[in-house]
Amino acid sequence: MEKALVIGAAGFVGNYLIDHLAKDLGMQVVATKLPNEELVNEHAEILNLNILNKEDISDLLFKVRPDYIFHLAAQSSVGVAWKNPGLTINVNIIGSVNMMDAVRELFYKPRVLLIGSGEEYGHIKDNECPITEENALRPGNIYAATKACQNMIGNIYYRAYDMQVMMVRAFNHIGPGQSPIFVVSDFCKQVVEIEKGLKEPVMYVGNLKAMRDFTDVRDVVKAYGALIRKGAPGETYNVGSGKAVSIQHVLDKIISMAHKEIKVETDPNKIRPVDVPIIEADITKLTGCTGWKPEIGLEQTIGEILDYWRARL
Repeated sequence: MEKALVIGAAGFVGNYLIDHLAKDLGMQVVATKLPNEELVNEHAEILNLNILNKEDISDLLFKVRPDYIFHLAAQSSVGVAWKNPGLTINVNIIGSVNMMDAVRELFYKPRVLLIGSGEEYGHIKDNECPITEENALRPGNIYAATKACQNMIGNIYYRAYDMQVMMVRAFNHIGPGQSPIFVVSDFCKQVVEIEKGLKEPVMYVGNLKAMRDFTDVRDVVKAYGALIRKGAPGETYNVGSGKAVSIQHVLDKIISMAHKEIKVETDPNKIRPVDVPIIEADITKLTGCTGWKPEIGLEQTIGEILDYWRARL
């Protein structure tokens, strides 16, 4: 049986990826988390790991001997990156270098998927959408810069050591269970708080003009599973829906599903220091390589995120 190691599985994507690898692809899964994190999944053996300690990664790799390694561990909030750039740089650059170096020292070559972000492209020019993987990178925030750096280092490890490393630039993914520091989950949580009378019928929002490429997390993990088996080492693949929608459009959809009348107001604290007007992925390379395409529509995802919060608040 093929064995997969998911590093940094306590975040939003981890449980979905574990389920897909174990249930859909029939893999044996080992997943890691930080000692202070919660992660419960009956489909994986769960171990503690801090990627800032390279020896611990090496010990784990010798013990597990995975065929596939998914590197999810990251400080993935742009907002947190503005507040704590040092932590973001440590986890996203030093942590991923520790992992790659530990893999380099193995006596065999597992296939590794490094998860980056559509944020790496940063300031997109008018004629550059949809964005291909060859587009210039102009990161507009610390998080994006660390992910661009991770991608470059992954490519260097591939070329220098003939490692089986594939890189992903994942665009916005959404779904039930996502932290409300991310926009769609935040909006849905606010709506449910209003429905339940926990707050006044006013929603506070940031920049609604920005256009983003949203994909359901369950589609995203299927792309990861396909890429780790079929992707070409040294290559970078965009993972997204291939279609940008405005935050206003998302908000309108969410409010249309609300059980109460809601007023919308702008909160200056939710406006980012630098915001990119439109981000849309060209996913031709991914679909050509794997045959993957997104299956879950925005409306279904939003409905399920609302239901997630209705069940929890």
